[in-house]
Amino acid sequence: MKSLIFLLFCIIVKINAQGNTLVLLDNQVIRETHSIFFKSLQDRGHTLTFKIADDSSLVLSKYGEYLYENLIIFAPTIEEFGGNLSVDTVTQFIDDGGNVLIAGNSVTGDVLRELASECGFEVDEEGSFVIDHLNFDASDEGRHTKLALSSENLIDASVIVGNKKSIKPLLYQGTGILTDSENPLVLPLLIADSTSYSYNPDQPIKEYPHAVGKDTVLVAGLQARNNARVVFSGSLAFFSDEYFTSAVSRKQGNLKSDKSGNDEVSTAITQWVFKEHGQLRVKSVTHHKEGEKAPPQDYTIMENVVYTIEIDILEKGQWKPFTANDIQLEFVRIDPFVRTTLQRKPNGQYEAKFKIPDVYGVYQFKVDYDRIGYTRLFSTTQVSVRPLEHTQYERFISCAYPYYAGAFSMMFGVFIFSIVFLHIKEDDKKSKSD
Repeated sequence: MKSLIFLLFCIIVKINAQGNTLVLLDNQVIRETHSIFFKSLQDRGHTLTFKIADDSSLVLSKYGEYLYENLIIFAPTIEEFGGNLSVDTVTQFIDDGGNVLIAGNSVTGDVLRELASECGFEVDEEGSFVIDHLNFDASDEGRHTKLALSSENLIDASVIVGNKKSIKPLLYQGTGILTDSENPLVLPLLIADSTSYSYNPDQPIKEYPHAVGKDTVLVAGLQARNNARVVFSGSLAFFSDEYFTSAVSRKQGNLKSDKSGNDEVSTAITQWVFKEHGQLRVKSVTHHKEGEKAPPQDYTIMENVVYTIEIDILEKGQWKPFTANDIQLEFVRIDPFVRTTLQRKPNGQYEAKFKIPDVYGVYQFKVDYDRIGYTRLFSTTQVSVRPLEHTQYERFISCAYPYYAGAFSMMFGVFIFSIVFLHIKEDDKKSKSD
């Protein structure tokens, strides 16, 4: 009876966790200053649970089941999480497929710096701002830390940030981030202009800044190998009501707009980080010999094979056929023997036709689709390839005709030689008898 109750409790917890998002704040004031951002999440179906970041009752999971799918940390000044929450538990949450959105500022605490470091980001020291003496907004107070950025500073990936051409100028005020350019999992979603640098504006520059020019990342993203997603913004104000509704005016480049594009970009980024956009799945996989419909028990070398895979993408909560022209199939034993581009068919189906190599063994049909902004699509199907049976070989091979001719000519020569040899012996006997 107890085990049944426990099972029902786990099922209820799992059902309630669908779309649940835990929001950790420095204080309740942030809930008011960022109300437009939180309302947009709720309008998209997210159930938000607001808590102070050092609350002693904080917990991410119970009885081995996570209570939340997503985590938002809008607590830059926090020095230590409360309850059972820590950098290790958040990292484990990411390792188990959870999604995290973090926003810091110029006073980002050590706990967020450590968490950022675990995700491949390096945040500048406390008190530092991204400074640009050319590309600052007209409302800046003179320190040139309130940046006015064009949409060209966004990553060229519409699945993450939307259509760059239609996005209005952006406002940003916060610290700088460095990312490892050799790490393929880390994505610079928003970068600064070439005239910017990250430093404390109240101190004279005595050493090389933490980040300079376009190496200064303002909003960084991570898509882990398990498809978990993390976004770290160096500016909490980037998501605020003030920046959502403010006008943008920059002398450099004559950049003006009656309303910033922060609202649009933040919506697109949160849709991506919470896997509302860019999520792929394999719906079905089939393979068979050409001219047949059912998959065989095994294939024979040099046979023609047809492989079909059906791929869906999640859009607005519904799975729809995915459209692309760069999906490849590999026919692999140890190394790929065949690599071909799948041909797009109706309803999200992709097909490839090829001849199996003249090498028998255990093979895999492998589709490994990894593109910026999309979850990694990996599908393998194992098949056996056997050599020809003795009844399947050709009886006469055209290239062996010279050898056939040589063999028959030899046989014919031996026959003639035998006749001649026997007759010569008979003639010798007759001549001796005479």
